[in-house]
Amino acid sequence: MSARLTIALAAALSLADLSVGASKTPTLDYEFFKTKVEPIFLKKREGHTRCYVCHEESNNAFRLEKLPAGAAFWTEEQSRKNFDIVSALVVPGDPANSRLLLQPLAPEAGGNTFHSGGRQFASKNDPDWKTLAQWITGRNAKKE
Repeated sequence: MSARLTIALAAALSLADLSVGASKTPTLDYEFFKTKVEPIFLKKREGHTRCYVCHEESNNAFRLEKLPAGAAFWTEEQSRKNFDIVSALVVPGDPANSRLLLQPLAPEAGGNTFHSGGRQFASKNDPDWKTLAQWITGRNAKKE
């Protein structure tokens, strides 16, 4: 076997090893985010204000784009910006260590003790909390 062929095979095997390792970490699905996750941020929850009200152009890590005047939903460009911001608040594949899920979750259910917006989720059984966890774990609409 020539030296060039040996190097080429070694490089190919290294790339194969990297791609196998990379596939173990789920990727965050933009379409699932746009169709299932973003609506949660706009949803009125009994006893709480909508996430959007506090996080619209906020000065913290969870900063949502301002809705266009008179619009009920974000533009494509805004949704992509929201995706980028919100993606930074999660650990793909690991809802238990994702700030997006811990901040609004009641402490007695495993959430953080401080969230000025109150306890949006009393437990991990909340359907919206489960949707967020589904996005983070990669078990999304492609499998539905």
